Amino acid sequence: MMDRMPEPSHAAGLAQKESGAQEPVGPPEVGEQALLAMLMAVADSPLPVRSQQKDEPDLTAEEKLAILRALYRDKPVVFLERFRRALRVEHLGCFAHLAARYEVRFYCDEVHRAARGKAGHTRVRNKRYAALQQLIKGGEYFSDEQMRAREPLLYEQYIGQYLSDEELLALGNQPLASPCSLSGVLLDSYQEQMLQLRLHIQQEQEDACMEEEEDDDEGQYSSSASDAWVPDTEEKAFLREEFTSRMHQRFLDGKDGDFDYR
Repeated sequence: MMDRMPEPSHAAGLAQKESGAQEPVGPPEVGEQALLAMLMAVADSPLPVRSQQKDEPDLTAEEKLAILRALYRDKPVVFLERFRRALRVEHLGCFAHLAARYEVRFYCDEVHRAARGKAGHTRVRNKRYAALQQLIKGGEYFSDEQMRAREPLLYEQYIGQYLSDEELLALGNQPLASPCSLSGVLLDSYQEQMLQLRLHIQQEQEDACMEEEEDDDEGQYSSSASDAWVPDTEEKAFLREEFTSRMHQRFLDGKDGDFDYR
């Protein structure tokens, strides 16, 4: 099977270079439009076109295309090896004239496998997005109660700590044990006690991470400033929107542990 082939050795290429032989030049049947599309895809990718010194100015788009075109013309196999991660399946026609070479087949198979992986990932994301829209319309899964149960610390940071007494009463439907704090809401409920325990664990984990960064003065300043800040109505609406957006993204990323993504 092609998938089991080992990484091709450079020995053949080195022997060819030592003998002075050149790799085949790109065939005339490769259309200019197809070739330019491939070159532009590589030029627009994060892959470096050539090594540059630290203080050397960045290459212009025209310079990148000229360098890539020359490399493809003179050493198409080297081009394919170096930039295969930036190529798409539709670009592989530019290497059809080299299909008999083992390393070309190997690298082309890599491009095909990567394309299949991306297509599968896109299908999963599309299915999750469709499910997300259904859950949003349903109203229950992304209700305050359900989102708070899944991510109590995130809810507390974005929404809970800024709730008014009336909002806390509406949330718990019971007298408050401590004003403006979710810790006093529904403590006689087993579910609420479990939620508060989870919130406590998440808070301890975050505090431990912050202690590792306590040398960062700017971070300490931001934290103390956040404790004293009281958002107005518009800012609260923004925080709620940001929290909901993060919960939607968590679902799309497959991070809702209690949801059956199958």
